[in-house]
Amino acid sequence: MSYDLAIWFPNQILSDEQAYQQYRKLCDEDISGLTSHPSIGRFYLELYKIHPEVDDVPDDKIGDFDFCPWSVEHDLSDRHLMLSCVWSHANHVHDLILGLARKYGLAVFDPQLLNIHYPTDP
Repeated sequence: MSYDLAIWFPNQILSDEQAYQQYRKLCDEDISGLTSHPSIGRFYLELYKIHPEVDDVPDDKIGDFDFCPWSVEHDLSDRHLMLSCVWSHANHVHDLILGLARKYGLAVFDPQLLNIHYPTDP
């Protein structure tokens, strides 16, 4: 079981239901409706420095989920990032992603709870 999140630039405010529909489109590899934004790349690079992609983990760190909590390779474009982590690190990843998203002005959709977080949320 994994914990999943989707990140994109909030070119418009969506309800939780609208964000869920956008997420479903992303799951079908449809990035229409999202806006390309340089913050996606900056967010990804900072995240990569904290936790590298699963395919870039050195042999001696395989299975060290503190080093790399990801369960699969990220799905990345200039419009979005979708990621999955091992369930045991869901709280850490949730807090990390929300903090970075605020920093870069990005929205985060949580498909487990079916809600969207905006960078201006408390």
